[in-house]
Order: sequence, then C-alpha cells, then structure tokens
Amino acid sequence: MFELMVEETFNSAHYLKGYDGNCKNMHGHNFKVQMFVRGTELNEIGLLTDYKLLRQELKGELDLLDHRVLNDVFDVNPTSEWIAHFLFQRLKLRFKASVFLSKIVVWESDKASACYFE
Repeated sequence: MFELMVEETFNSAHYLKGYDGNCKNMHGHNFKVQMFVRGTELNEIGLLTDYKLLRQELKGELDLLDHRVLNDVFDVNPTSEWIAHFLFQRLKLRFKASVFLSKIVVWESDKASACYFE
C-alpha cells in the first residue's frame, strides 16, 4: 500500500456557539489541511497519482472556505472536526477505484489538529 499526502492552507474566521471560553467570540485561523490518499498500483512511470492533481482537488474545495466566516458557510458549529468531515465527504467522490482518500487532517494551529477518516 502506498500513501501520499498534499498540504494546502486557507484563512477563515469562525466562532463556536455554546462554547464556554474565548472561542465563543469571532476569531480567525490560518488553517492547514493535509489530504492523504492510498492505493496499491503505480502507473507506468511509477506514480500512484500526480501530486499536482491532488493539490488542485484540495485547493478547489478550500477555495469555498477561504476568507469566509465559516458560520455563514455551515449550518453546524464550524469546528476543525466538522471541517475535516466536510472536506472528506466532498473529496472522496473525486477519486477512482485505484486511488482512494484515506484521511483529512485540519490544523487550526501549529499544535492542534483534527482528523477524519472512514
């Protein structure tokens, strides 16, 4: 099994409804998102898939979130956990059988991340 990872960033603001702490107030993050794909078969030149194509797929989804107030985008609390789930559900549909999405990791800071996988 081979696993590849690409990473992109986006900047957004949010607030957490029902949270007892500073995050209940509007604040921003420079989010980092890592997308992992897996597969067992390499193509004729020894690649699982092209990193460039992976980054394009990820960037296309992140453009929906970049420079937005995430509370205006989602009907649920826009936690890092929810963002990881949202991205996974949208991106998993973009891969063919030989390459599949294995997980999404959303970093809201250098020291805190949330991961979603099935």
